Amino acid sequence: MRSKIFTGVILLAALLFIGCAVGPDFKRPEPDVPAKYSGTAPTVPAASPAAADEALANWWLVFNDATLNSLMQQATAANLNLKLAEARVRQARAARGIAAGGLGPTLDATAGYQRSEANLTTTAGTSAQVSADQYQAGFDAGWEIDIFGGQRRALEAADADLLAAVESLHDVLVSLTAEVARNYIQLRAYQQQILITQKNLAAQQHSAKLTRERFEGGFVSGLDVANAEALTANTSAQLPLLESSAQQTIYNLSILLGEAPATLNDELTPTAAIPDGPPEVPAGIPSDLLRRRPDIRVAEARIHGATARIGVATADFFPKFTITGSIGYRSNDFGSLFDWSNHFWSFGPSAVWHLFQSGQIRANVEVQKALQEQEMLTYRQTVLGALQEVENSLVAATKEQQHREALITAVNANRKAVGLAEKLYTEGLTDYINVLQTQLALLNTENALVQSTATVSTNLVALYKALGGGWQSQAPAGPGPGAPEPAQADASRTAEK
Repeated sequence: MRSKIFTGVILLAALLFIGCAVGPDFKRPEPDVPAKYSGTAPTVPAASPAAADEALANWWLVFNDATLNSLMQQATAANLNLKLAEARVRQARAARGIAAGGLGPTLDATAGYQRSEANLTTTAGTSAQVSADQYQAGFDAGWEIDIFGGQRRALEAADADLLAAVESLHDVLVSLTAEVARNYIQLRAYQQQILITQKNLAAQQHSAKLTRERFEGGFVSGLDVANAEALTANTSAQLPLLESSAQQTIYNLSILLGEAPATLNDELTPTAAIPDGPPEVPAGIPSDLLRRRPDIRVAEARIHGATARIGVATADFFPKFTITGSIGYRSNDFGSLFDWSNHFWSFGPSAVWHLFQSGQIRANVEVQKALQEQEMLTYRQTVLGALQEVENSLVAATKEQQHREALITAVNANRKAVGLAEKLYTEGLTDYINVLQTQLALLNTENALVQSTATVSTNLVALYKALGGGWQSQAPAGPGPGAPEPAQADASRTAEK
């Protein structure tokens, strides 16, 4: 009767406390962010946050470059860093399964055989050796009743870890798409610089030939010939460096696609124009970054996990109640092992309460609180860094547009100057040093214009990356079913466990 009363008390306590969990509940952080971006920005208002997300999802399509689109498709399917992130999601999902398993009962099948021998002394004073066999088979069951919520907090922490792994996968996608686009743009810039250098080299070689002919005719000095040959050699020396950079960039792209370095040689060696997209971007407002940027969502999920682990540590202050039971058969004869007369069973609750642990439990709680504080600070730093990236990208995009416009004017002026200088030199009205200076100025400004055009495009890529674009419609199915979708993730992070 007493055991039944004790069992009833434990079950009643479980019913009363079930659903409660010690430790603090997670509260979604609400950082103070400005209402709008401060810089003069090449942005356009979006009809809604959903429309902005859709525009940012496959942002590279604005460049209208089929080769770039193909590279993106291959990279999001085969990049090794992406596959590594997928494996971490699967690991986090399996760890969550382990945590979830701790909430339910356990059942173990047992079987055993034992043979024993002993010397027994009879009443007559003689001894005899007696042996015996014992067979046993049955089941052992146990269930730790999570009255104070320690295991539920552990499951909550595992859910947060899974969400952080999924968002880390999204963050890899953001970085990957931006890196593929940046390398592709730079490759096309190198190819354009090679074309410009080759064109200028041909013009300089023609001028050097004319200068040599004029020298042989006695119209100019040997200094003009030396200057012309020096300029030609200097321009020619730039080609190997540009060709090396272009080839290395192709290797970079191949690695990003998870391929051997030379895989893309045939596809990317032919020269093409630098991709150029519209400067206007649906940037939205700064608060959109909190839900759109995966690195911010990772930091938030880690706060959630750290908060839940405070509850796991706090639960060690309270007793743990377990209900155990066993049923089976035991016999000295294997043939009659499963006769009903050989059955046995046991059932009963137990409790363990760590009353004195030399301050270890309290110290562990303080450790978890300190870890939560670190995650909070990391979150704030991540938000500030995201705001800075966007502002920097907006300023850079605006100013580089102005820089390129000025370079276009400079290139046109230098082309006129070269034509005039060559004409005057041919007529003997100016020194060759003027031709030399104008040709060198044209080469420098044309190269600067190519690089500025590439920078305009890479700044646009950086802005899309800073805004958290590139993962929304590209997350691969590799992690398998059960990965939180963005909408589910928002809900799960605010749900009370």
